Formats: sequence, structure tokens, C-alpha cells
Amino acid sequence: MKIKSINPANNSIIKEYNSYSDQTVNDMISQSNQDFLAWRTLSFEHRKDILLKIAQKLKTDINKHAKMISLEMGKPIKESKAEILKCVWVIEYYAKNASEFLKPETIKSDYSDSYIQYDPIGIVLGVMPWNFPYWQVFRFIAPSLMAGNTCVLKHASNVSGCAILIEELINSVSDYKSIFKTLLISSSQVENVIKNPYIKAVTLTGSEYAGSEVAMRAGKEIKKTVLELGGSDCFIVLEDADVDMAAKTAILARFLNSGQSCIAGKRFLVHEHIYDDFIEKVKNRIEKLKMGDPLLEETDIGPLAKIKFSEELDVLVQSSIQKGAKCLLGGKMKEAFYQPTLLIDVDEEMDVFTCETFGPVFCISKISSAEQAIKIANNSEYGLGGSIWTKNIEKGKQLATQIETGAVFINDMTKSDPRLPFGGVKKSGYGIELSKYGIREFVNMKTVAINN
Repeated sequence: MKIKSINPANNSIIKEYNSYSDQTVNDMISQSNQDFLAWRTLSFEHRKDILLKIAQKLKTDINKHAKMISLEMGKPIKESKAEILKCVWVIEYYAKNASEFLKPETIKSDYSDSYIQYDPIGIVLGVMPWNFPYWQVFRFIAPSLMAGNTCVLKHASNVSGCAILIEELINSVSDYKSIFKTLLISSSQVENVIKNPYIKAVTLTGSEYAGSEVAMRAGKEIKKTVLELGGSDCFIVLEDADVDMAAKTAILARFLNSGQSCIAGKRFLVHEHIYDDFIEKVKNRIEKLKMGDPLLEETDIGPLAKIKFSEELDVLVQSSIQKGAKCLLGGKMKEAFYQPTLLIDVDEEMDVFTCETFGPVFCISKISSAEQAIKIANNSEYGLGGSIWTKNIEKGKQLATQIETGAVFINDMTKSDPRLPFGGVKKSGYGIELSKYGIREFVNMKTVAINN
């Protein structure tokens, strides 16, 4: 079977790859397990040295890696470079902090000594998406490798070039050539990978459907999973908010990566007293966004990753317009490109509210109170992140406790940070990535008790 990498900006084929046979995959997993047996015995300092070399090499070769991201999934090149630098950050963060995060923890008990130690578990399978083809990979392999595990990756088929470059990067600086392996396989082959006895856990970032399928198969094998799935984040702007700052940040929150982000602001709930002002400020900024060739530094909005994604997004937009949403800007597609779109007067019955809009569509709903905002915000099957804008910080904190999400940001957009735990609730998934809690997801938290 051929796996095609297609440039969404011009629909040309970048490269075709032969998918690996099941036997080849099993051999690669066996090699990864052999490396695990050696890798787990290395000191934190030894693993740290290798990861820091990976980070430095990635930073040195930033242009090569960023260009592959932009070619394969259409991200504007300036954002691709920013993604690479964020990967460097997360690698360095775990390289420098893993030994502290995983040091034995003494527990007072009736024993003469009792403590928790954090042992590596084996090979972690990552099933990763195309929208942040480097960041999603490194935020799972950096903590996993520092914990003493090894990793195999099933990447989205349209970013196979990125997956291969990541493997080449790690092999170029590590004497252990199978601590990370890219598996060029179809989705139908993932089940056999999960069944492999050397695979000890699975982490997936992707759609609700993909998460459900992987979780079922891993559950059957009694293997742990961490899932980061869809999101429909609320962006609440109360009447006492700094409207200028909220509008400026809202543009980035919605249009970063051409709107293709799980944690993008997708439902903008704006108080009626500042509704028109907010709309005008946002409209002025959207009109200045430049859509075009993702390889050009001045481009703000590139193509969506596939033509079908543009078509699917347009169905949601047009049906919502038919139900009463007012389209002030955009609302048109040309192949994989979708014009930056502004929809106002959106209500809870419209498709752009109930479905996850994965593209450059900015949807605004009017609210009359904070209580109404919370009710609308929680009217979603997703619960990944959320944002509250108010000058009353204590009120913001109080409202944050009522929002059903894994994260709430007050006077800022939802974003991932290596230092902060990241994860969702409801159909946005479960488990934690990043921070000290993320590295502890895929270790054996072992109790040792000594009766002296």
C-alpha cells in the first residue's frame, strides 16, 4: 500500500511511501524493546545529554523541519518555525527536570522505610495528528524517553515526511537507533501494534472516533491510554473586560494554524454591552489577515490540510447561515483554502456551535450575564480549555471553577505550556500531558516497603 504526502496548497504529490508490512513492524518493535532494556539502565544525566543534543540539532536545522511542516499540511512558515522552537523548549524542559520529577518519594508509614519509585514501563505507542506534526510528537516522546521508556509513532499519513525527519533527527545524535521509530502503517494496522506484548501504553491525540477506537483496543489488552481529543473552547468576554486586548488575543486564539487547533477559541461569548464594539475590533483585524502561500513569511492563513476539510467546514458554515447566523466576512472556499470568516448572532442550535469547527471561522454569540455564559460554555460534549476576560480577577477565578474543562485561562487564550498540566474532560479525553504529572502517566509508580 502507498502512503501519499500531498501539498494542500497546490494539490501536488510531495512523495509516496511504501507502508510497512506487519512483520516489518513487529521486527521494529522488537528492536525498540532491545533498546529499551539498555535505555532504562542509563542515568538521567546520560539520557539528558542525548536529549539536549536532539534539541540543539533540531534548532540548528529549524528551516528544514519547518519547511516540511508547511509543505505537508499547509501551516504558514512563520508558525512552523515557532512550532519547532516550542519542541526545543519541551525537550530541554524534560531533559533538565525529569530527574527531579521522578526522584523517589518517601512516605511515612509503620515500616522502617517506605517510598515510591518511578520505573519505566517499556514501549509507548503514540498515535498523532497532522495539525501540529512536530509538537504533538515531541510532547509525548520527550517525557517518555527521559523516564526511560522507548517510543514508536503512528503519525497521520499526510505528514509522513515529518515523521521520517523526526526519526532521522533522533538517530543522528543517539547511539541507540531504536529508542524512537516511525511506523509507516495504515490505521487498520494499529490494532496489531497495540496487541504486541512489547507495547505497554498508548497515547493518542486525534478525533473522538479515533480515540474511542484506540481506547477500546487498548482496554481489551489491559493497556493504559492517554487521550487528547476534540475541543470546542469557549472564549468569554464579560462587560468589564479590556475589549482591545480581548479582541487582539481572540484573533490569535481562533486563527493560529489557520484555525486547525483543538484548543483554539471556537465559541466567542460576548456580553451585550460590548458586543458591537468587540465585533468591530475583531472584524478590522480579520480583514488584515493575509491568506496565501504558506512558504511566504507574510502569510497568516494557509490552506487547510486537505480539500475535504475545507468542504466539510463550508457545510457547517452554510447551514448555520441558513439558520440565521450573519456572515460579515468570508464564508467562501477555493480548494483547500477557506477565507477567514466572521459569523455573528450564532446560537446554540447552529452547526458551527454544536460541531467542532476546524478552520478559520470566528463565531460570536451574545450573552447578557456571566451565568448565561457559563451555561452556554458547558453546553458542549467537549471540555478541553476555556478563556474568561474580566478585570475582576476574583470573579474570574470563581467562574473558572464552574467551567467544565481541563484548563481555564483568565485574560489570555488557551495554550499548552511544558510547565503546566494539559488534558481534557468529557469527550475531550482523559489523562495528563506535560508538567511533572505528564511524565508520571507512563511509569510504574512502585511502592517499596522495608521491614528492618
